[in-house]
Amino acid sequence: MRARTIAVVLASLVLLGFVVPVRADGIIIPIPNPIHPDPPLRSLTIKYHRVTVSIEGQVATTHVDQVFVNEGPYDIEGEYIFPLPQGASVSQFAMWVDGDRLEAQVLDRDEARSIYEEIVRERRDPALLEYVGRGAFRARIYPIPARGEKRVEMEYTEVLPVDHGLVRYVYPLNTEKFSARPLEEVSVKVEIISGHPLKAIYSPSHEIAVDREGELVARVVYQEEDILPTEDFLLYYGATEDDLGLNLMAYREGDQDGFFLCLLAPKTQVDEQEMVAKDVFFVFDISGSMRGEKLGQAKSAVEYVLDNLTHDDRFNIVAFSTGTRSFADQPQPRDHASEAKTFVRGLRAGGGTNIGRALEETLAQTTEGRPQFVILLTDGLATEGEKRTEKIIERVDDLASGAVRIFAFGVGYEVNTLLLDTISQRHHGTTVYVRPDEELERALSSFYEKISRPVLADVSVDFGDVRVEDTYPYPLPDLFAGSQIVLVGRYQNSGDTTLTLRGTANGRLVGYAFEDVHFRERGGAEFIPRLWATRKIGHLLTQIRLEGAEKELVDQVIALSVRYGIVTPYTSFLIDETEDALTAEGRRVLAMRELASQPAPGVAPASGAGAVEKAIVQGSLREADVAVRSEGEVLRTVGAKAFVLHNGIWTDTTFEASKMPVERVPFGSERYFELLESSSEWGRYLALGRHVIVVAEGRAYQIVVDESGQSEPEAPRPPYPVVEGHTYPVVQGHTPSAPSATALPLAVRALLSMPPTRRLGRLLMALLKALGD
Repeated sequence: MRARTIAVVLASLVLLGFVVPVRADGIIIPIPNPIHPDPPLRSLTIKYHRVTVSIEGQVATTHVDQVFVNEGPYDIEGEYIFPLPQGASVSQFAMWVDGDRLEAQVLDRDEARSIYEEIVRERRDPALLEYVGRGAFRARIYPIPARGEKRVEMEYTEVLPVDHGLVRYVYPLNTEKFSARPLEEVSVKVEIISGHPLKAIYSPSHEIAVDREGELVARVVYQEEDILPTEDFLLYYGATEDDLGLNLMAYREGDQDGFFLCLLAPKTQVDEQEMVAKDVFFVFDISGSMRGEKLGQAKSAVEYVLDNLTHDDRFNIVAFSTGTRSFADQPQPRDHASEAKTFVRGLRAGGGTNIGRALEETLAQTTEGRPQFVILLTDGLATEGEKRTEKIIERVDDLASGAVRIFAFGVGYEVNTLLLDTISQRHHGTTVYVRPDEELERALSSFYEKISRPVLADVSVDFGDVRVEDTYPYPLPDLFAGSQIVLVGRYQNSGDTTLTLRGTANGRLVGYAFEDVHFRERGGAEFIPRLWATRKIGHLLTQIRLEGAEKELVDQVIALSVRYGIVTPYTSFLIDETEDALTAEGRRVLAMRELASQPAPGVAPASGAGAVEKAIVQGSLREADVAVRSEGEVLRTVGAKAFVLHNGIWTDTTFEASKMPVERVPFGSERYFELLESSSEWGRYLALGRHVIVVAEGRAYQIVVDESGQSEPEAPRPPYPVVEGHTYPVVQGHTPSAPSATALPLAVRALLSMPPTRRLGRLLMALLKALGD
């Protein structure tokens, strides 16, 4: 009797409309039936999701292969809806389920919208509103067997849009965030075949690996395991016959200063005569702590560098411990590489660490006229000679000319991060930290591969009539064949302008002019502000760590972290101090507290695991090509906005309760759908949930659900949704395709007449009583 009572109560919960769609890649909306009126929420998981894309002549063919797993005890029938990229021009759609061709319907954006809105009108999950304004594919899938798998494949072709020379490809990967569990595997593999030489290839959404095959072919791979993707996969690429490609994207909101991203990419294939000749100095630690495998890997890395020198390059090797030992008194031509290898193989570890002397002797050999690459490798602190960090830095500053680029490698955790980061930041370089469990040889070899073929040094950009500021990276690094510079910044005035790129190549001044580069007056690429903020936060945190905290710097870090939802182990104000972070006064208190907690310059530990990990995080922020992912249980980003879950409400981080008028909008009301109709952006905001605060044009809108759980009285409706065109099965002579309220048991009809919260309360009381019995 007890089990029967529980079953009746749970079935009543289903009958009363507490139904939420199950979603996967695309969205699977279960079709109820009398036997199983509502499959459990998120009863489907995705085993793997593999996407293969071929792009040729601006036409992309996308093949999707995925396996759904039904972990429930019964079969599921559902409508599969696959949202298309916004504005996509799609043709030649095909779909297979377990290898059999399946008929599917292409929905235009109005047809798809009606499905999404109907779900909301039935007081169900608003998450599908994110896809308002986009077309979709729809297909019926049955059965998805109980505790079984269903393989779904799709293929479609689309013509990709081009904007100011950049081709844009989007795959709607973010629907996977609705899987019941993380996916075992997600991969997107793209082959690009171009009729013109490829230049920039860039993804602002995911970390990608790019393998170029000549000038016209490239393969792009994104792959992760055990993950719930939360963002669409976005890929840009440019192609031009010019030696150097420049593409610019911009974003501007209202009358505020805009944001821009500029991609600078030289050609991939260059002759040795076209490369900028350089001097390479390998300065590496052979103190006692380097004994064993570390020294062996360092030697192999040096030999790799020697093997990859170009015809006009020169080099020298300075090994240091208590003293120094150099291969030669001055840089040598590539012809001496074989002798240098013999010198390296004969080095033995022992003694202390005299970093200061090694740097002084190396910098004394540098000259003007060509780039001077100083590759410093060490695994410890200065223990011999000058040990004071500030004095070593001062001496390096005095000796290093404008041609010097210092690339520092810190091996292990016992390195001086303050020293390595300061000298590399000040002298056009970067620092690479190699953790104890990482391979030194691989890290150094892969890094040198990126910088081995410079084609333009001393790079600068003139933006013509457009006023720009706050650009990162600054100063610009050299340009290397096969690589690209991703430059972000702010701009004040909009319009077309001529950008001029200048630099030096083998002693010659070189300039490239790019006409009609457009800075938008409104709208644009929404990812740019968060990427700019990510880099600026990294720059500010590094400045605080290396030079000490100042109130202005701390204020900026807090303001940017809150505004753009950028949370790191060192900028978690929005999560840990939400109440304060959402008010101006609260942020002022946070800044004062943070400022008081910062140690004076030189007091904070410069070495150890904590110091190295902090340096790694800040370096990744400074050099990020993808904005920090801040998706989580209490933080969401939508376009250029960030929302934090505060007191059960998804709150726009620009909301100021004391300063902004608030319009309360009932969930599912006519006003609710008016906002949805006004702009496709509203669909993405409302998709966050039933309780949302959004700021638009200085006014706040709060989506509310009244105390009964509804925004307006609910009309009587069938105990499960009626899906148009669906034939419901006949059970014991009953056809439930459109049951009337009078056909229901008296107790259920009584519950239907109550407000929803009272219904739920009565049912829960019955359930508790049944459990107690």
